[in-house]
This record gives sequence, structure tokens and C-alpha cells, in this order.
Amino acid sequence: MSMTGKLTTMAAVGFVMIAAPVTAQEADNITVGYEEEGRYYTEDGVPTYNITAEGEVDWLTYSGFRRYHSECHVCHGPEGEGSSYAPALKKSALDMDYYDFVDVVVNGRQKVSAAENSVMPAFGTNVNVMCYLDDIYTYLKARGTDAVPRGRPPKKEAKSDAIRVAEEACLGG
Repeated sequence: MSMTGKLTTMAAVGFVMIAAPVTAQEADNITVGYEEEGRYYTEDGVPTYNITAEGEVDWLTYSGFRRYHSECHVCHGPEGEGSSYAPALKKSALDMDYYDFVDVVVNGRQKVSAAENSVMPAFGTNVNVMCYLDDIYTYLKARGTDAVPRGRPPKKEAKSDAIRVAEEACLGG
């Protein structure tokens, strides 16, 4: 199956959104609008994190920590803090809207000026990024708002069956 077919399958299996009310998070966190089988969204349908009062993170945020550190931290630094040649993605996740973030990851971007020369390669064909793009985004959003401290989140929700099915479909399993 092609990468496009895998992503289409993932979208069909894992991203059907059925609105179910969810209580709002702490005031300093981004508000969850609804939950769909272990995935949390803002009221306008953008993936977001969910952290309980006991510090348990949702599965996607935990997975995003793992995926970020396997694919992104080499350039962008640990925990989204940035490096000498790539920006702090925890800040980018707050400054960019979700759709612009996805566009940059999928298609890459080059900024060249007298003061700047930066290149973000395209990851649109990398299943290790694309199958976990929402996970990475929610992790970076949680880091950007300081809802998740540096380091591996100590407690996490279990992976839902729906997330497991979507992941297997995307990876071709």
C-alpha cells in the first residue's frame, strides 16, 4: 500500500470524530473540547493534550514524547527546546496553527534572508513521522504551555483500541 493509501486508511479508521463532552483542563492548559476513543480535541477539532490532576498524560502526548525523540530532537533539541540551528518546536506549536504546522512537517520549508538560512526537510513520506504527527503535535503543544515538564512523562493513559487499529493501518500491519 502506498504512503497516501496508508494515511487515507489511517484517517478513515482513526480520525472519525464523534463529539463527546469532556471537562476542561486546568486553567493553564489548553481546553479539551471533546474526546474520541483516547484522542482529545479542541472545540474546533484540533488535536490537543489531556493531563489529569494526578499528572497522567493522554496516550498521544506520551507517544508524541517518544516519537519526537526518535525523529525530531536531533535537530530541534531535547523536549522541543531548540538548538543552535533549529528553532524550539515547543514555541512553534504555540505560534503556528495546527494546519500550518502539519504543512511544514509534510512539505518542508526553506527560509533564506540576510539574517537567516534555515531548511526544514519534508517528512511527508516518512511513516515514522506521518503516522504519529498528531502525537508529536500534542506533545509539543503540552511542552509549549509547560503542561508537561522536561523528561519522560511518568504516568500515561493506556493506548485505546482505536489508536492501536489506526497505527497498525498506517504502518501497514
